[in-house]
Amino acid sequence: MSKKIGVVGAGLMGAEIALVFALAGHDVLLNDRDQTSLDRATARLRILMEKGVGRGFYKADEMEPTLARIRPITELGAFTDREFVTEAVFEARDVKGIGAEGAGRDMLRGYPDRLEYVDDSDLDACSGIAGRAQTQFHRDPLFLAGLAHEARRGDPRLRYGETTIETAMSAMMDIGKTPIRVKDVAGFAVNRMLHAFMIEAVKLVEEGVATPEDLDTACRLGLGHPIGPFALMDAVTSSLCVQAQEIMQEAYGERFRPPALLKQRIRAGYGGGKGKPGWFNTGE
Repeated sequence: MSKKIGVVGAGLMGAEIALVFALAGHDVLLNDRDQTSLDRATARLRILMEKGVGRGFYKADEMEPTLARIRPITELGAFTDREFVTEAVFEARDVKGIGAEGAGRDMLRGYPDRLEYVDDSDLDACSGIAGRAQTQFHRDPLFLAGLAHEARRGDPRLRYGETTIETAMSAMMDIGKTPIRVKDVAGFAVNRMLHAFMIEAVKLVEEGVATPEDLDTACRLGLGHPIGPFALMDAVTSSLCVQAQEIMQEAYGERFRPPALLKQRIRAGYGGGKGKPGWFNTGE
C-alpha cells in the first residue's frame, strides 16, 4: 500500500532515500531550504534513473512514474499529512532540528499521532518528541545498498517507542532493505568496523608494509570485499572519512585517531572524490 513519506534534506543521501521510497510506489515529499538544492537533487535523480535503466537496474517505463512520485518542496508545512518522515541533513544540530532551535520541532508540532520521525544519525536532538523519533543509518549508495541500521537506546529513559522502531523496520523492508537493530552509539556498527579497518589499512601504507593497490587487491580477493578501503576512500572522499574518525575518536579514544598520512594527503589535495585526485586518481 502506498504511504505518504517525507524526506528532509535533498543532498546525496536524502535524495536517494526519496528515490528508493518512490521506486517502491510511495508518495514522497522532498524538502530542502532552497529551490536550487531541490533542482540539483531532482536532476541528479533523473541521471541516476537513466543510468540505472541502461545498466538493467530499472525498466525504462518505470522512470517517469517514479520521478513523478517525488515532489520537491521548500516549506515544511506541507508535511502535515505525512505518515513517515526521515531526515538526512548535514551534521549541524541547528539544521538537523528537533532540538530547541531546530526546524524539526516546528515541523512535528500538532502533527497526527501516526507520524513517525526518523533522524538519520543524532537522536539527542529529538528530545521533544520522545517515543516518536528514532535514529536510522543507511549505507551509500542507498539505491543499491541493502542494509539499514535501526538504532535502540541503551538507557531505558531514552528509548524510542517500540511502535516507532517497528514502523521504521517495516518501512525499510517495504523498500527492499534489510534492517538490523543496533544500540544508538557513535558510528553505530558498520562504521565502527569500517573505520577501524580503514585506519589499519592506512597504517600499513605508512609503515611500508604494502601499497594501496596491493591492499585493495587483498581485500577484494582475500576477504571477498566488493571494493578495497583505498578505492572506497577515493569514492566517498578521505575528508569524510577523517570527519567520521574524529567523531569516533572523541567517543572511544585513540583507537579511532585518523592516521597522520590520511590528513597529510587531504592537505596536499589528494582527498579523492569524483574526478579529483586521491589514492588512485592522481589527477596527472
